[in-house]
Amino acid sequence: MRDRTNGQHLDREATLKSTPQHLKHASALSGAAAALLLLTAAPATATTPTLTAQASASSVRVSEEFRVSGESRDMPAGTPVTLEQRQGTQWVPLPASVNTTPRGTYKMRVVLGREGRNALRVTGGEAVSPVVHVTVRPLER
Repeated sequence: MRDRTNGQHLDREATLKSTPQHLKHASALSGAAAALLLLTAAPATATTPTLTAQASASSVRVSEEFRVSGESRDMPAGTPVTLEQRQGTQWVPLPASVNTTPRGTYKMRVVLGREGRNALRVTGGEAVSPVVHVTVRPLER
């Protein structure tokens, strides 16, 4: 077989042989390709959904309305979130529930009748917010 550029004879067998240097480059390339394949084939790390919560007031009177609002992260829009109150050693859901907005926020109106310091949290989408405290004072007479 003749090379058209310089007219020299090429040995067909010589072109198919691999030198140690060629093998080194080929194995480096295959290692890089394998790493790239692992990176693209590996599942994305699962992120844990989170919720924040804040009360519009730290102290209210019995039956006085206030708001609890916050943000959700890593959960779909429209996820229902529910307010819970600590009663003794248990967290009890209250009849205050809303869906998160397309921006991941929520806001709910709350009226508490239990006097004293109330521990509240918001749950939804496998997430639990940090505890917020609201003190409920008795009505003045």
